[in-house]
Amino acid sequence: MGLRRLAPMLALALLPLGAGGGAPGSPEERFREATAQARAGDLPRALQLYGELAAAGHESASLYWNWAQAAQARGAAGEALWALLRAREVEPGDRALPREIERLRETANLDLAEVSPEPFQALARLGRRFHLGLVALALLAVALGLHAAARWLTLARWPVAAGWAAGLLGLLAAAPPLLGSLARPVGVVITHGAGLLDSASPGAAALGTLREGEVVPLLERSGEYLRVEDSSGARGWARLEDVRPLERPARP
Repeated sequence: MGLRRLAPMLALALLPLGAGGGAPGSPEERFREATAQARAGDLPRALQLYGELAAAGHESASLYWNWAQAAQARGAAGEALWALLRAREVEPGDRALPREIERLRETANLDLAEVSPEPFQALARLGRRFHLGLVALALLAVALGLHAAARWLTLARWPVAAGWAAGLLGLLAAAPPLLGSLARPVGVVITHGAGLLDSASPGAAALGTLREGEVVPLLERSGEYLRVEDSSGARGWARLEDVRPLERPARP
């Protein structure tokens, strides 16, 4: 077994089992079972269990980290990158994730533009990490309160100045979430040799090939097909089984 193949398996052996003592059938127990299956080499079963947990809403950075390691051990680099990117969406403050994403990007020989096609998404993550939406609301409420107080404290000028300062800070805090909302939804190409098609139908002709692991903006959906745009600007349709949306959990 080569070093590239062995490294993910060694990583799996070091992964945490999650919270211990879970009741039979509980999310904690199923997480432990999935990790045990991955360690035993039954990667398809492990991926199935991770997918079921995520689809049921039991998302965490640990779950997606383990999912990524199992996918990489199976040779599915695109799915591994999707899992790491999803983990970053769930827990944007996890410092280990950017390093692992960068390592996998380099391993897959992808350009930065191919994994970050929507710059505003970084602002959205920043807003979630520091809860800037709530901070903005709190600061704007303080600003309104200070302006209201200034009407009663006619001899004091500081409430007005403090109110304007709080309002300005509130607007600055609101900027990242608002700009982040402008980002288009994206998906990750999880299949090697996935085709870029000229229509959303089984008989569609291939316009080209999407790169495994590339993050592509999602423009439209029609049944089991997604209209995407690759890093070169080419647009076409891809099968849903080949491009996994990043904004929601999905079964493998």
